[in-house]
Amino acid sequence: MNISSGKELVEACEAMGISIGEFAIRQESDETGISREDIWNKMKEALRVMEGSTSKGVSEEVISVSGLIGGDAYRMGKYLKKGKSVGGSVATRAMAYALACSEVNASMGKIVACPTAGACGILPAAVMTLKDEHGISEDDIILSLFAAGAVGAIIAQNATISGAEGGCQAECGSAAAMAACAIVQMMGGTPEMCLDAGAIVFKNTLGLVCDPIAGLVEVPCAKRNAQGVLSAIGAADMVLAGVKSRIPFDDTVEAMYSIGRAMPESLRETGIGGLAGTETGKVLARRIFGGKD
Repeated sequence: MNISSGKELVEACEAMGISIGEFAIRQESDETGISREDIWNKMKEALRVMEGSTSKGVSEEVISVSGLIGGDAYRMGKYLKKGKSVGGSVATRAMAYALACSEVNASMGKIVACPTAGACGILPAAVMTLKDEHGISEDDIILSLFAAGAVGAIIAQNATISGAEGGCQAECGSAAAMAACAIVQMMGGTPEMCLDAGAIVFKNTLGLVCDPIAGLVEVPCAKRNAQGVLSAIGAADMVLAGVKSRIPFDDTVEAMYSIGRAMPESLRETGIGGLAGTETGKVLARRIFGGKD
C-alpha cells in the first residue's frame, strides 16, 4: 500500500486496526522483501546506539572537537540527581539526554541521525526518558521508533528534513514531530492522536531558522535539541489529555515547507545570518578557524 500523507497513514492504520509502528514494519517488509525479524533487529541495533549516545554524555563530560560545546549533559545529569529541578525529572532527564546525543555527535561519536545528525538528540531523548520514567518495554520502544520513522518519511516525501533547505524547523521540528508521535504511541494513543501531536509540534516550530555558529552543528543546535524534546513531550501530553490540533498534520508539513522555501539563504545552515551573524558568533567562528578576533 502506497502511503503519501498523514491522512492516508491514519486511515490505513484505522482500517487495519493497527498502530503506526506496526504499519511501518509491514510496509517496510512488503517494499523490501526483508523479513519482519531482520527489520526488527535492525531497529534494535539503532536503539542500542541511542542508548549509548544518551548515557555517555550524562555519565561523563564529552567535549566537541571545536570546543564550542561539551559537558552540559553531564551538568544536567548531576542537577537531576539533586531532585530539585523546576520542570521535574521527566523534563530534566529528557534535556540531559538530548544534550548528550548532540555532544557525542559533535565529538565524532556514534549517533543515530533521526532524521538528521543535527537533530539527533530529540527522538533518543524522548524514548529513553519514557523508558526510565515510565518503564516502557523495549518492544514498545522499538515499535514506537518505527512509528517515528513513518512520520519522518512522510515529512521527507512532502517537504524536507534538511536545515539547508528548510531551516531548523525542518530538522529539529521534524525530529520533535517524530518524537511526539513515538511518545503518544508508547503511552497508548491512537494513530490520529500521534499525528495531532506532530501537528502541534510543527505549529510551535514554524519559522525556526538554521544559524549554526561557524557552520558547525553545535551552537545553538545542541540546546535546540533539548528544547525540541520538551516540545514533543508537551504536545504528547496535550493530545493524550484530549486536545486536538485544529490544523491537520499534512497542512502543517506543507506550511513548514513553504516557510522554508521563503527563508533567505543566510538563515538556512550557511552560518551567515541569525546567531551566526552576531558579533559573538563571528568571533567564535574566527577562533575555531584560526583567524584573529
